[in-house]
Amino acid sequence: MHILATFNIHSIYPLSKIKSTMNIKLATALTICYVIYISNINAIDPCASQPDDSDLNVIPMYGKCSPFNPPKADSWDNRVINMASKDPARMSYLSTLVAQKTATSAPIASGQTFNIGNYVVRVKIGTPGQLLFMVLDTSTDEAFVPSSGCIGCSATTFYPNVSTSFVPLDCSVPQCGQVRGLSCPATGSGACSFNQSYAGSTFSATLVQDSLRLATDVIPSYSFGSINAISGSSVPAQGLLGLGRGPLSLLSQSGAIYSGVFSYCLPSFKSYYFSGSLKLGPVGQPKSIRTTPLLRNPHRPSLYYVNLTTISVGRVYVPLPSELLAFNPSTGAGTIIDSGTVITRFVEPIYNAVRDEFRKQVTGPFSSLGAFDTCFVKNYETLAPAITLHFTDLDLKLPLENSLIHSSSGSLACLAMAAAPSNVNSVLNVIANFQQQNLRVLFDTVNNKVGIARELCN
Repeated sequence: MHILATFNIHSIYPLSKIKSTMNIKLATALTICYVIYISNINAIDPCASQPDDSDLNVIPMYGKCSPFNPPKADSWDNRVINMASKDPARMSYLSTLVAQKTATSAPIASGQTFNIGNYVVRVKIGTPGQLLFMVLDTSTDEAFVPSSGCIGCSATTFYPNVSTSFVPLDCSVPQCGQVRGLSCPATGSGACSFNQSYAGSTFSATLVQDSLRLATDVIPSYSFGSINAISGSSVPAQGLLGLGRGPLSLLSQSGAIYSGVFSYCLPSFKSYYFSGSLKLGPVGQPKSIRTTPLLRNPHRPSLYYVNLTTISVGRVYVPLPSELLAFNPSTGAGTIIDSGTVITRFVEPIYNAVRDEFRKQVTGPFSSLGAFDTCFVKNYETLAPAITLHFTDLDLKLPLENSLIHSSSGSLACLAMAAAPSNVNSVLNVIANFQQQNLRVLFDTVNNKVGIARELCN
């Protein structure tokens, strides 16, 4: 039994391929998405697996070792804008999650969960193992896989009939009661089937069990949704794996293997070669790291809530209404740490106050670029103040690379934060993956704490 799995991060482009400004911009843009996969690092075939699958490496989602083709885009800023443009829909999804009134009625999947694919984990499901690249999401619990016979799926990735350990689940099992959208019969027993719809996409699935393999760790009887029909295009081609805190998440189903502990360090998307990592289990985690309490919302226990008390811009503590930062389990209000959102989003009054103080300390004029409403001439970047997020017992001072984003031409720098979209009745503040880059973020769900420390993993 293993209690530690480490995922190393590598670039999608060797230096020999980065010979022009265009390729450098392209490499910079593509590093926002990562793929977690198992690789043997050698000069012969860097994409080959270790004989024992013991080395789990992380590369950008559209790297040469990835099965996914990169989207067509003509510039770095267009790619970033496209990524950030999906944040409002994700905020809507997260707001739906915190609106749940009972922990057992949490949605097994929504279209937006599938529409956000910043990370993909390489796993094997079944016996013998079938290789899948699945979207990884820290704010989602359950796993879903498009299976053979699926109507409307872009690809078939899992074949239950060739797995000797595959078991369909019926309505009598406890796991079935944790699925929203059930279509179980009123009496008797039947397949644990459910239906979901979101943002124009609908799908139906059946809850099943099979073995799940991550590196050398095998989780037998892993429960997940076997998708059999899709209408729409928001479901990822090879499924989703949830790393939330709910009963059907990877952490919960893995039990003592990972002991409810994981951490990651995400490299900056400016890097060409990466050495970041995702570590599962308590062994090998940093021993000296400042922590803040991990809060639990009983109405939606999957989300990683922390207590954000205030925000400072430079030396100025921004006056903020405490009720807009306070953790409130009844309404779902508060602050979460999320891997699926691209840029940090605050409720509008909080963001406006932070933005206005930032503008006071930087020379304008200011313009907008996509989701970013505070862009200025890069020459004034040296005037940009540091932004510090103050949590209970922990202060996180963001380096400029975690608070500013640049246009493809390099002439503009933009504050890489935004307000929660106005069409979403969101009470959540979301600390997103851009602000988490080059940080070791530790989640300990047993001792209820989150640790954050600076770590250069470029």
